[in-house]
Amino acid sequence: MRIRNGTSADTESIAALHTASWRSAYTALMPAAYLAGPLAAEHLAKWRARTDGLSPGRCLLLAEQDGELRGFIHLDTAPDGRVHVDNLHARPDHVGTGIGRTLLHHGFAWAARHHPGQDVYLEVLAGNTRAIAFYERAGGLRTAERPLRMTAGFTVREIEYTWPAATVRGYEGGRWASNTPPPAAG
Repeated sequence: MRIRNGTSADTESIAALHTASWRSAYTALMPAAYLAGPLAAEHLAKWRARTDGLSPGRCLLLAEQDGELRGFIHLDTAPDGRVHVDNLHARPDHVGTGIGRTLLHHGFAWAARHHPGQDVYLEVLAGNTRAIAFYERAGGLRTAERPLRMTAGFTVREIEYTWPAATVRGYEGGRWASNTPPPAAG
């Protein structure tokens, strides 16, 4: 698997994978009309805006295999200084193959290099049990839960997971770099 930086040339494939991931993972969590309707156009517009000149405070990494996009991670900096994993997705037919873990670890390495001393966090929909189990296995600590009002007019619950800066700084080149195992969730 090859990990590389995303560019504006990747916009359509990122948006398509993002949409496929939501349609697979959120089928019981979001209205079917939304998932089948405006979602694809929303994601394409979002990724066009995001890939049009990535700023130094943001990171977009793609996982490719055999010339095909298998997953991506997008990180940015929150107003409070923490690093936000805004998106982490694997192609639905490649979930469970290690792509998400590899991308998350590469994201941690980027955060440790570019935002040393900052925690990393993300939000996951409360009903997305597979993703919740993944983040907990990856050492994420549940730090908040709140309602999320979607622009399409419905509300879902989201859970925030955080990786403390001390955990994040152990990642180099996308894998744990210390002589000791990575910290476990506690």
